[in-house]
Amino acid sequence: MRSLPVRRTAAVALTAAASVVALAGPAFAHVTVNPGSAAQGGYATVNFQVPDESDTASTVKLEVSLPLDHPLASVRTMPMPGWTATVEKSKLDKPIKVHGSDVNEAVSKITWTADANTKIAPGQFGEFKLSLGPLPADADSMVFKALQTYDNGDVVRWIDEAQAGQPEPAHPAPTLKLTKAASGDGHGVTASASPAAGAHADSSDQAASSGDAKSGDGTARTLGVVGIVVGVIGTAVGVLGLRRRNGGSAS
Repeated sequence: MRSLPVRRTAAVALTAAASVVALAGPAFAHVTVNPGSAAQGGYATVNFQVPDESDTASTVKLEVSLPLDHPLASVRTMPMPGWTATVEKSKLDKPIKVHGSDVNEAVSKITWTADANTKIAPGQFGEFKLSLGPLPADADSMVFKALQTYDNGDVVRWIDEAQAGQPEPAHPAPTLKLTKAASGDGHGVTASASPAAGAHADSSDQAASSGDAKSGDGTARTLGVVGIVVGVIGTAVGVLGLRRRNGGSAS
């Protein structure tokens, strides 16, 4: 009769461990933009991280739409071996003024297409890098709707916008949060003055470093979750063994 509580304790521990893993896993399954935040009015280098979620098909194309309600005057792609980037521009209903000049069109869509021998296979992910700016100073976020195409013809539409107070949608659009620039941090100066190549590169490097740090934080959190799971399972097994030994001594 003593074995029943022990088994129940072990079952509860294993269920709790499985729940922790289940809660930790989905956060890595979406197309996301990293880092997840940048300063208003400045320049930023961001990565669109694309995991392949299929067990049998590979990702061969990514389409990212840039919002034209807050158009960006400068959008640059980083060469990615095995992929071709196509940039589309749209005429603006109302020109924007950047560094004293009127800008009448802006990038509205970028499509990355895999070459014949290049794919993001099951169990892998790809990163597509952009340099953006100046970011809007009058918005708190930018939503980049994305389409992910697989080599079997399936298309996953990452276009759903999260709503405050509502659960995360099934296919959330990559979203870049915009924060107020700290006084004298250089972002506001970069946005309002003509940026030299070196200054622009510095801001891009800083944003990329921030992305690397956040990626490291995410890895640390994942390892922490795994440690908790292992600890819970180990405790359950230890309790089971101890109770069995005690039971054997009593008999």
